[in-house]
Amino acid sequence: MDYKRSDRVGDLLLELVSQLLAKEVNDPRIGSVTLTAADVSKDLRQARIYFCLLGEEKKRDEVLLGLKSAAGFIRAKVAKELKLRFVPTIEFVYDDGQDRARRIEDLLQQVKAKS
Repeated sequence: MDYKRSDRVGDLLLELVSQLLAKEVNDPRIGSVTLTAADVSKDLRQARIYFCLLGEEKKRDEVLLGLKSAAGFIRAKVAKELKLRFVPTIEFVYDDGQDRARRIEDLLQQVKAKS
């Protein structure tokens, strides 16, 4: 099994960031955010953390601004916890996978209703 170091760091990063968002980040813009995945570059210098919102798609831009403003704080906490040579820069990206799945499901229901 090929389980790269960047994957392991991504898993740790995802766990740590979710704990930080739940316990230490007090930004009211960041409501019910669900972290879905972390993609870390091979050199461990950059990380993309994907998030989704449950039922609050209209607040996506506001939540993204809140996450971006907390990124420096999160990166500092990650540096203390993980003790890596290079702490990855963190970029938050909205995960639209659930939105696409919901759209496909709606289209399938429409086709099923017509037949």
